[in-house]
Amino acid sequence: MDERDGFERRLREARTRQGLDKPTGNDRAGLPTGPWGIGFRAGVEVVSALVVGILIGYLLDRWLGTWPWLFLLFFLAGSAAGVLNVYRLFDPRRGRRS
Repeated sequence: MDERDGFERRLREARTRQGLDKPTGNDRAGLPTGPWGIGFRAGVEVVSALVVGILIGYLLDRWLGTWPWLFLLFFLAGSAAGVLNVYRLFDPRRGRRS
C-alpha cells in the first residue's frame, strides 16, 4: 500500500502544479482564505491606507505650514484608498475574469 499512497500524493501535487486542483488552505497570494483571515486582511487594508494618508498629510502640513488643509485632504485620500482596497478584496466579478 505504500507505493499507492506515494503515487496518490505525487498525483495530487502534479495536479496542483498544473492548475487542475486548487491548493487547500491558502489562495494564490499565499494569504489565508478563511473568514478570520479575510476579515483581518480587510481591517489591515483600511487602517494602513488611513495611517499612510494621515502621516503624509501631517508631514506635508508641517513642512509647508498649511495646517490643517493637506492633513484633511490626505485623510480623505487615505480613507478612499482603504475603502477601494476592501472593495477589490470582495469584488465578486474578480473570480470570473480568469
